[in-house]
This record gives sequence, structure tokens and C-alpha cells, in this order.
Amino acid sequence: MPWNPEIYNTFKDIRYKPFYDLAELIKPVKNIKAIDLGCGTGEQTAILADKFKEVDFLGVDSSAEMLEKSKLLEKKNLHFKKATTEETIETSEKWDLIFSNAALQWSNEHEILFPKLINLLHSKGQFAVQMPVQPENKLNKILIELVNEEPFKTFLKGFKRDSPVLSIDEYAQLLFDSGLEDIQILQKVYPIIADDHNTLYNFISGSALIPYMERLEGEQKELFVKTYKERIAESFPRLPAIYSFKRLLLYGIKI
Repeated sequence: MPWNPEIYNTFKDIRYKPFYDLAELIKPVKNIKAIDLGCGTGEQTAILADKFKEVDFLGVDSSAEMLEKSKLLEKKNLHFKKATTEETIETSEKWDLIFSNAALQWSNEHEILFPKLINLLHSKGQFAVQMPVQPENKLNKILIELVNEEPFKTFLKGFKRDSPVLSIDEYAQLLFDSGLEDIQILQKVYPIIADDHNTLYNFISGSALIPYMERLEGEQKELFVKTYKERIAESFPRLPAIYSFKRLLLYGIKI
């Protein structure tokens, strides 16, 4: 799936707020190994490496486009590697901190994935994950409604990516059953204030919209974008608009 770092980073300030909130949950550590799953351009991993100078960080991401910028950030306690979360799990390598900011929503079957990830932690290892609550966020709801309609259902050959993000209760049970203690689960709204509807479209175009856009061409893509923008305008009739973007922060320590 081709990511565009420039489009994604248009909303850099908005995307960094939950990162800092998640980083604050991490207990002070040193002389350990940490991994950042879905590190993107690596800029946030570099912030972590500066914050925890005695921790060896590895940032992994499946996108070569996103990782291109990370080459300039490497240093003694920070390195990067191209790999998916699933490929990382298959190595069975153990970690003292597993960190992931806005990435695991791209991996399926969380009821299977999360126990596998937590199993990669050493005793007293920390697990810190943040994801958008896609099933509850309005732009995601509009998108799913649209791809279920004709002619877009035909254009996309029936493709639809249902969000794997579970409920707070389900994550609480998963983290507990997987042997975590000091569990903290927070849902928080990170408001996006938009002066126009294009701002809202541009925000989702750099993430959840990508797998649909890469399956459309020419007039199909033009109609899809036009219709989606119209639906956004209908759903946010007042400007400036507030988009109550919900995110989930998960934290725990391995027993």
C-alpha cells in the first residue's frame, strides 16, 4: 500500500498529540531493547530515542516510502528496518518495550495479534499502543457507507476494509488474559477544527482512504472523491466544523 509522507505529515501537529500522551505512559527505563511498530518516517521513534537515551530502539515499518526519511535519523541507539508487524512477530525476538502509535489498526484479527505481541515481551516489559477508534469516527463511517453503495461497490470489486479495532472491554480482557498488569485503557477525543470540508477530506486521504484510492482509476476515482466530499459536506453542515476524532490508548506491564 503506497503511503505519501507529505500528505500524511500535513496534519503532523494533530497526529503528534496522541503520540506524546502515549509516550507519557511509559515508565522510566534504561539498558533495554525497544521496538516501534509502524514507525512511519521515524521522527516519533527519534523523539523516543532522545527521551530514553539508554534504550536501544528499532523502528519498523512496511512502507519504503515512509522509511526513506528515517535514514537520516539513525544513531547509536536508533535503527530502522522494513518489515510488517506480522513479520516481526514471526522472528520471535523478545523486547522490553513494544510501542506502536497509530499503526496496529492496519493489522487484522486483534484478538489473535495482541496476545502474540504481548508474548514477545520480557517480564516487566511494557506495552504501549495507540489507535484511532475507526468504527466510531464519523469520516470512517461515511467511507464505509459509501463503499457499500453502487456504483462504488462494483468499482471496488466488493473490496471493503472493515476496521479490526475492538471495544474497550475486549481490549481490557485481552491485555489481562495475556498477562499484563498496571493496565491503563483510555479513550480520548483529539478534536480537528476545520475551516472547510477539504480539510476533513485531506485528513482521511492520508490514511484510511489509501487502500480504496489505489483500487480506482480515472473517472471512477473522480466520482468517488466528488461523492465522498459531498457526503462530508452533508455531515458537517456548519463551518468551522469540529471533528471529534477518537483514539484509544492502551498500556500495561508484563507480569
